[in-house]
Amino acid sequence: MRLRVNLKECAWIVALTLCFGITGGAGRVAASPSPQEQHDQDYSKNKNYKTGMRDGRDDIAHNRDHSKKRKFKKDEDRRAYEAGYQEGHRGDHK
Repeated sequence: MRLRVNLKECAWIVALTLCFGITGGAGRVAASPSPQEQHDQDYSKNKNYKTGMRDGRDDIAHNRDHSKKRKFKKDEDRRAYEAGYQEGHRGDHK
Protein backbone atom coordinates (compact mmCIF):
# COMPACT_ATOMS: atom_id res chain seq x y z
CA MET A 1 0.00 0.00 0.00
CA ARG A 2 2.75 2.48 0.90
CA LEU A 3 4.60 1.69 -2.32
CA ARG A 4 1.56 2.65 -4.39
CA VAL A 5 1.35 6.05 -2.64
CA ASN A 6 5.03 6.72 -3.29
CA LEU A 7 4.60 5.95 -7.00
CA LYS A 8 1.66 8.36 -7.20
CA GLU A 9 3.64 11.07 -5.41
CA CYS A 10 6.60 10.54 -7.71
CA ALA A 11 4.37 10.72 -10.79
CA TRP A 12 2.92 14.05 -9.62
CA ILE A 13 6.35 15.45 -8.83
CA VAL A 14 7.65 14.47 -12.26
CA ALA A 15 4.56 15.90 -13.99
CA LEU A 16 4.80 19.21 -12.14
CA THR A 17 8.55 19.47 -12.75
CA LEU A 18 8.06 18.94 -16.48
CA CYS A 19 5.20 21.43 -16.56
CA PHE A 20 7.22 24.16 -14.84
CA GLY A 21 10.31 23.40 -16.88
CA ILE A 22 8.47 23.63 -20.18
CA THR A 23 6.52 26.80 -19.36
CA GLY A 24 9.54 28.49 -17.77
CA GLY A 25 11.72 27.73 -20.78
CA ALA A 26 9.11 29.00 -23.21
CA GLY A 27 8.87 32.27 -21.26
CA ARG A 28 12.60 32.84 -21.49
CA VAL A 29 12.65 32.15 -25.21
CA ALA A 30 9.73 34.49 -25.84
CA ALA A 31 11.30 37.28 -23.77
CA SER A 32 14.72 37.30 -25.43
CA PRO A 33 15.09 39.42 -28.55
CA SER A 34 16.14 37.73 -31.77
CA PRO A 35 19.78 38.09 -32.90
CA GLN A 36 18.59 40.32 -35.76
CA GLU A 37 16.88 42.70 -33.30
CA GLN A 38 20.03 42.86 -31.18
CA HIS A 39 22.15 43.62 -34.24
CA ASP A 40 19.88 46.40 -35.46
CA GLN A 41 19.94 48.34 -32.20
CA ASP A 42 21.10 51.95 -32.47
CA TYR A 43 24.04 52.51 -30.12
CA SER A 44 25.28 55.71 -31.78
CA LYS A 45 24.72 57.86 -28.67
CA ASN A 46 26.16 55.27 -26.26
CA LYS A 47 29.54 56.19 -24.70
CA ASN A 48 30.74 52.57 -24.95
CA TYR A 49 29.87 52.54 -28.66
CA LYS A 50 31.89 55.73 -29.17
CA THR A 51 34.82 54.26 -27.22
CA GLY A 52 34.66 51.12 -29.35
CA MET A 53 34.50 53.19 -32.52
CA ARG A 54 37.60 55.14 -31.44
CA ASP A 55 39.48 51.93 -30.54
CA GLY A 56 38.49 50.30 -33.83
CA ARG A 57 39.67 53.29 -35.87
CA ASP A 58 42.91 53.42 -33.89
CA ASP A 59 43.56 49.71 -34.44
CA ILE A 60 42.91 49.91 -38.18
CA ALA A 61 45.18 52.98 -38.44
CA HIS A 62 48.00 51.09 -36.69
CA ASN A 63 47.29 47.73 -38.43
CA ARG A 64 46.26 45.99 -35.19
CA ASP A 65 43.47 43.54 -34.52
CA HIS A 66 41.39 44.31 -31.41
CA SER A 67 44.35 45.36 -29.30
CA LYS A 68 42.39 46.51 -26.23
CA LYS A 69 40.71 44.00 -23.94
CA ARG A 70 38.01 45.80 -21.97
CA LYS A 71 35.76 44.51 -19.20
CA PHE A 72 32.14 45.61 -18.86
CA LYS A 73 29.69 45.17 -16.00
CA LYS A 74 26.69 44.78 -18.31
CA ASP A 75 26.25 42.74 -21.47
CA GLU A 76 24.52 45.70 -23.10
CA ASP A 77 27.64 47.85 -22.58
CA ARG A 78 29.83 45.13 -24.10
CA ARG A 79 27.50 44.80 -27.12
CA ALA A 80 27.55 48.57 -27.65
CA TYR A 81 31.37 48.64 -27.47
CA GLU A 82 31.71 45.71 -29.88
CA ALA A 83 29.25 47.27 -32.34
CA GLY A 84 31.26 50.51 -32.26
CA TYR A 85 34.55 48.69 -32.55
CA GLN A 86 33.41 46.71 -35.59
CA GLU A 87 32.04 49.86 -37.20
CA GLY A 88 35.30 51.75 -36.59
CA HIS A 89 37.53 48.84 -37.62
CA ARG A 90 35.69 48.46 -40.94
CA GLY A 91 36.36 52.11 -41.61
CA ASP A 92 32.66 52.97 -41.93
CA HIS A 93 32.24 56.55 -40.89
CA LYS A 94 28.69 57.82 -40.53
